[in-house]
Amino acid sequence: MKALAARWAALAPRERVLVAAAATVVGVALLWWVALAPALTTLRNADAAHRSLDAQLERMLRLQTQAQAMQAQPRQNPDEAMRQLENAIRQQLGTAGRYSIAGERVTLTLTGVPSPVLAQWLAQVRVNARAIPTEARLTRNAGGTWDGTLVLTLPAR
Repeated sequence: MKALAARWAALAPRERVLVAAAATVVGVALLWWVALAPALTTLRNADAAHRSLDAQLERMLRLQTQAQAMQAQPRQNPDEAMRQLENAIRQQLGTAGRYSIAGERVTLTLTGVPSPVLAQWLAQVRVNARAIPTEARLTRNAGGTWDGTLVLTLPAR
């Protein structure tokens, strides 16, 4: 520290002013990079992040409402659930969906099912037949269709 003070005293007044100015510039730059820039970036992005979180919260609340509505429904007869599932396969998937039944599990083999049809079918069987997908081995084709197997579990007897 004494060496630094001696070096400072040995500098000409003009050099002291230049060294002080350089130190001030470096200090201001560090203050900007460490304290101010990250805070301003956070402030700029806060509205977009808030909108995104609000949308996510709204989706979660809709799913919660849907889950509560499904829980409030009375238990369904397994035979009725199977009938609902078979009707949904015939009506929406047609020949693109073949199924086999093993107790409470239904294995569905899909061939060339378009994405919107599959999504609508899954929603329908979840609500009407109360079938729950437990396994999925699906492959998306170039045309936006799906091939593979889907295992569903029906309500217990």
